[in-house]
Amino acid sequence: MKFVTIVDYGSGNVLSAQKSFAKVASDNNLECKVIISNNLTDIKNSSHIVLPGQGAFATCMSGIKKSRGLVDELFEFAIIKKKPFLGICIGMQMLASYSEENGLHEGLGWIEGRIKALPLNNLKMPHMGWNSVKPQKENKLVNNVQDYYFVHSYYFDCENNENILAETQYGMNFTSIVGKENIYGVQFHPEKSSSQGLNLIKNFLN
Repeated sequence: MKFVTIVDYGSGNVLSAQKSFAKVASDNNLECKVIISNNLTDIKNSSHIVLPGQGAFATCMSGIKKSRGLVDELFEFAIIKKKPFLGICIGMQMLASYSEENGLHEGLGWIEGRIKALPLNNLKMPHMGWNSVKPQKENKLVNNVQDYYFVHSYYFDCENNENILAETQYGMNFTSIVGKENIYGVQFHPEKSSSQGLNLIKNFLN
């Protein structure tokens, strides 16, 4: 029995993420419970954790820190117990050491790197809409080129190349999937990315 918790800290499209995970479980006959929670016992008992996020980096980090004990419980889950963890959009960016969005802000620091602004290069910001995600190495989420739905103006500048699982082109090649052991982050929104997004969720659950 899989027990998936979508972390609720006051930011992020938690309902659409929950619906997508529940649909994948139902469509694939997976024994899977999907909840939205910031309860520490729920986090502790989960088999999979999903950290969504939208808006400003600092606001999202502040939201997590305001929930007493949440950062420590997430650390225990992902770093100590090494259970499957997925960050989506700002949830991915918070895995970094720091963000340069509206000043310098500390992240969770689980994957070394900085969040930096995408260069304008006469392109519209935010980078919004469908774009191709190209795997850079073998990984458990995506194994061929697929299009996913993006909404962001900042990107994850990884310190270590081994953490770059996929890239996307928008004015530059930027990291669109990061990974380190059991921890994954996607810059795009799988819950808004049609069948390929649902397939990524299925891969994560498996």
